[in-house]
Amino acid sequence: MVSHPELLCTAVQKNCDISDARNAANYTLCVYLLKMREYFRWENGYAFNESLPKKEVGDWVQERENLWESLEEESFIPLSIDGKEFDPFDTENINKALVPKRYVYSGGIGLRATPNFFLARLESKEVYNDFTIYVSADECARDLTAPPAMTQGKNVFIRKESLCRLLWEKYQEWRWHKYENAMAKALSYYDFDKDIVRALDQMTDNELEAVALHEIGEFIASRELGCGWREMVVNLPRSRAEMMARAVKDLLADCFSTLPGLIENYNPASLHFYAANLTAIRKELFPGFQNAYQAWMDTGDLKPLKKLVAKGVQHWLCVAGDMLACYERQGDRGLQVLEKIVLESSLES
Repeated sequence: MVSHPELLCTAVQKNCDISDARNAANYTLCVYLLKMREYFRWENGYAFNESLPKKEVGDWVQERENLWESLEEESFIPLSIDGKEFDPFDTENINKALVPKRYVYSGGIGLRATPNFFLARLESKEVYNDFTIYVSADECARDLTAPPAMTQGKNVFIRKESLCRLLWEKYQEWRWHKYENAMAKALSYYDFDKDIVRALDQMTDNELEAVALHEIGEFIASRELGCGWREMVVNLPRSRAEMMARAVKDLLADCFSTLPGLIENYNPASLHFYAANLTAIRKELFPGFQNAYQAWMDTGDLKPLKKLVAKGVQHWLCVAGDMLACYERQGDRGLQVLEKIVLESSLES
């Protein structure tokens, strides 16, 4: 065990709270309230199939917002492990101290240049030639934003508990309307009506493959795009151009690894879930996917999807290259030009 693990948890959680104080207001009201409900569920130990007490949730939200207001101007604090202090973004060295003790930590920059932190029990560690995948469970410190996975340098962090909560949120969203769509097809592989907890566990275990495949794709894409790409994205915070750049890299990662892996291993539940969770911007940039996906549903033939994915690798590499060249010429003054490059480069088929 880490010396005084509760103190380390408290320190990491304070950095999480400072990050939330600065960034929680970036969500739309609907998304914010949903995330706050699930944050309350996590912090107070309610099971997914338990109803949340409305008054307690309301009081907790008010208390948390008051806490954030008091922390908004504070700086992130260092982490003390076995008598040694670490910068909270020094993930590599922090994990050298924690992993032998079966803990794992991440401190990095996520979407919209938002710092993300978490501390959890280490479930597994797999070392490949070029990177390491850490799978965590039982988180003891986290932000309002809890991405199920993140790639930092040569390390991939997959958060099993956060993935489960994300799937729970997706299930809840679908249950409100119960549309006959790709999400309905994905959920049909699990018996949510009979046992929600068991169904979530099964879905989480299955989707771990897709998450790992995507993060492997992110690693490959980062290697192909080079340091210039990261510099460009960091210098385009909170802009439509940044969102487009991230979408292009996501699609490149999916064509490198996610979709080929799901097709090769034939994981229909995850293919439906992938289709259900394409963001609006990725749908706009990748209209050919819907056509190939529909062809598979109609005929069972994956060849159109395989062909599209193979074409997508070179396509998104070219789009990313054009964006980088534009950024090198104009810097962040060329946001509209960057947006135009992407919008004029959708992949039809």
